[in-house]
Amino acid sequence: MESAPGSGNRPWRVERHGLEVIPERERVGTVWDLFWIWFAANLGILGVLYGAIVVGFRLNLVQDLLVIGLGSLSFVLVGYFSVAGRDGAAPMMTLSRAVFGTYGNLLPTTVSWVSLLGWEAVTVAVATMALTGLLGGLIPLPGPALALAALGVVAALVVAFGLLGQATLVVVQRWAGYVFGALTLLVAALLLPGTHWAALAHRPPGPFATGVLPALSIVVAGTSLSWCNTAADYSRYIPRQTPAGRIVLGTTAGAALPLLGLMLTGLLLATRAPQLAAAANPIAAIGQALPAWMTVPYLVTAVAGLVVEADLSLYSSGLNLLNLMVPVQRYKSVVVDAATMVGGTVYLVLLAPDFLGPFESFLILLGIGLAAWAGVFLVDQAWLRQARGGYPEHLLCAGDGPSPPAAGRRVATDAVAAWLAGVAAGLACTSSPLFNGPLAHGPFAGSSLELAVAFGTSGAILILWALGRRLAATRAPQRAAGA
Repeated sequence: MESAPGSGNRPWRVERHGLEVIPERERVGTVWDLFWIWFAANLGILGVLYGAIVVGFRLNLVQDLLVIGLGSLSFVLVGYFSVAGRDGAAPMMTLSRAVFGTYGNLLPTTVSWVSLLGWEAVTVAVATMALTGLLGGLIPLPGPALALAALGVVAALVVAFGLLGQATLVVVQRWAGYVFGALTLLVAALLLPGTHWAALAHRPPGPFATGVLPALSIVVAGTSLSWCNTAADYSRYIPRQTPAGRIVLGTTAGAALPLLGLMLTGLLLATRAPQLAAAANPIAAIGQALPAWMTVPYLVTAVAGLVVEADLSLYSSGLNLLNLMVPVQRYKSVVVDAATMVGGTVYLVLLAPDFLGPFESFLILLGIGLAAWAGVFLVDQAWLRQARGGYPEHLLCAGDGPSPPAAGRRVATDAVAAWLAGVAAGLACTSSPLFNGPLAHGPFAGSSLELAVAFGTSGAILILWALGRRLAATRAPQRAAGA
C-alpha cells in the first residue's frame, strides 16, 4: 500500500485518522492489501481446533468436508461488507450509524466492542501459553513469572501494531502471510502422517438438523461472523472505482485459504487425538503430535499467527470505542483497550482454572447480538442503502469529538426494532452454560443455531418493515384521490 502525499496513514507511523471519512486522495489501498490482511488474520493455529470441533459432531467425511468448505466460504459476507467500506470510506461501526442512527447504533456497537475485547483476550491468552512453552526451556523462572513475561512480549507486539494503524497492519500482515503461512503449511504436512484414514472414511452420516447445521453454525460463529463488524475498517482506504466483485473475491479468498487448510488439518488430527477440541492447552496438545525438532518452529509459528490475529481485533476495538463517543483520539482508544485486554488475559492465564469453556459461551452470547446486527446491515446494504443515498457524511457524524453533529442525532426505529427482535429470538433458542432460553431444546440444545435464528429474524423483520412502508406509501395517493 502506497501512501498519498500528506497522508494521515503511513506504514510505521501512528495513524492519524479516526472515524472521519477518508479523503479520496488518500484512498490508495488495493485488493491485495485486503487479501493479505485476511490471510494473516486466519493463520492462527486455533483454526485446527475448529476442524477438531467438527469431528465431535460425528459426521461422515463428506459432511465434514461440506461444513469446513461452507464455513470457510462464509467469509463472503465479510467481503460483501467490505464493499460498504469502499462506498462509505469510514470504519464498519461508523457506517452502521447510517443504518441504526447515531444513538441507536450505540447498542450494537457496545456488543461489538465487548466481543472484540473478549476475542483479543482469548487469542492473547493462547499465544501467551504458546510462548510460555517456548521460553520454559530457555529462561529459569517460576511458572507465574514466566507466564507474565510471555504475556508482556505478546501484548507489546499486539499493541505496537494496533497502535500504528492500518497502513502498518497491511505491511505486517503481508509478511506474516509469506513467512508464517509457509511454516503453517509445514506444520500441517507434519501432522498428516498418522491419520486414521479408515476410521475417517467409514463413519456413518450424521443427522442434518442436529449435526451438520450446528457444526456449521459454530464454525461460522468463530470465524467470519466474529469479523463482520470490522470489515470496512480495512477497506475504507480502497479507491471508489475498485470493482465490488474484486473486493469480495480478495477478502473471501484471503480468509478462506488458510482457514480451509487449518480446519482440514484439525479434521485429520482429531482421528488420532480425539480429545483435542476439549484440551485445556490446545497449543500444547497440537505440539505433542509433532516431531521434537519442530517444537521451536511450531511454537514461533503459533505465537506469530495469534499475534497477527489479535492486532486486527485491537485496532478495530479502538475504532469501536470511538463509535461509543468516547472523546479520545484513535491511538489513545487503542491504549485503553490494550489495558483492558491485558487485565482480562492475566485473569485467564493465571487465575481461571478452565477459561475456554465458559468464556467461549460468553462470546457466543455476544455473537447473537453480532448476528442480529449483520442481518440488519446486510438487508440495508443489499436492498435499501442505494435508495437512501448511500452513506452521506452527515449521517455518519464522523469525528473524534465528544459529540456528533446535530444532523445525525437520531434513532432509526426500523433497524433498532429489527435488531432487538433478532437478539430476543436468538436468546430464546440459546443453550449454554451461562444461559438457556425457553426454546432451547431439540436441534437448539447444545448448538449455535441461535446465531442463524438471530441473523434471519432481524433481516426478515427489516424486510417486512420496509415492504410495509412501501405499501403504505403506494396507498396514500389512492386514499387522497378517493377523499
